[in-house]
Amino acid sequence: MYEILNAQKLTDDIYSFVVKAQRVASSCLPGQFVIVRSHENAERIPLTICDYDRENSTITLVFQVVGAGSLRLSRLNTGDFLHDVVGPLGCESELCNTDISELKNKNILFVAGGVGTAPVFPQVKWLKEHGVDCDVIVGAKTKDMLIMEDQMKKYATNLYITTDDGSYGRQGLVTKVIEDLVNIEGKHYDMCIAIGPMIMMKFCCITTKALSIPTTVSLNPIMVDGTGMCGACRVTVGGEVKFACVDGPEFDGHLVDFDEAMIRQNIYKTEEGRAYLKEKEGDTHHGGCGHCGGEQ
Repeated sequence: MYEILNAQKLTDDIYSFVVKAQRVASSCLPGQFVIVRSHENAERIPLTICDYDRENSTITLVFQVVGAGSLRLSRLNTGDFLHDVVGPLGCESELCNTDISELKNKNILFVAGGVGTAPVFPQVKWLKEHGVDCDVIVGAKTKDMLIMEDQMKKYATNLYITTDDGSYGRQGLVTKVIEDLVNIEGKHYDMCIAIGPMIMMKFCCITTKALSIPTTVSLNPIMVDGTGMCGACRVTVGGEVKFACVDGPEFDGHLVDFDEAMIRQNIYKTEEGRAYLKEKEGDTHHGGCGHCGGEQ
């Protein structure tokens, strides 16, 4: 059992938990995720690790209510317990395996959409702690749906806020901000990391490809089981079949077939659709297991 030390409601449907999870906190890195269950028979929910405190053995999880499982999770309060916290899972951010001196010579841009701000944050924080500057664009539909602005301000060199309706910060989509920064404000970026809804990442990649900016995306929005067994996060990257949970979640965004992934995601939502995909994809339907670690 894993105690929730602090439960907060960030927006109408986005929540934050600080959880005591010693083993995960001691070894996790930016980009990785955990699988949680609220009780013994609950749905397994993969959640990106938003922050971690090795000294106090805690991790921070931020999630959006999108179904029955996450709704039940949102009803837990400070002092309640999670039944399971398994992880860290997935591959760490490629930044963690890049020479720091090389990173210091790069102009890095992060683009976060909605709850995608949560997995962007630990990477921005990690870079700052290693003396690397970066710019961050955070987009939301409205001001009320914006999260983690104050936390991001502490670590981003330049923070650009944009809302679809113009209720806060700039007005427009994150793609417009990318174009404005490069074409109007004269910014140059050597790499971009974009995390958010699939449709946002797709158009970010279209935009950055036109601007010749190498782009990494995180496909955690399509994960369900988190161990490669369910086949939900099967995606084509550069013509090869990959699984976000065991091969990623980070991939070269310019190689991801977003259209195929989004169509497949919609089909997977129904029981009939899952059966269809399993029959159609045969032995390639899932990615196998063997990557499960975590708290025992």
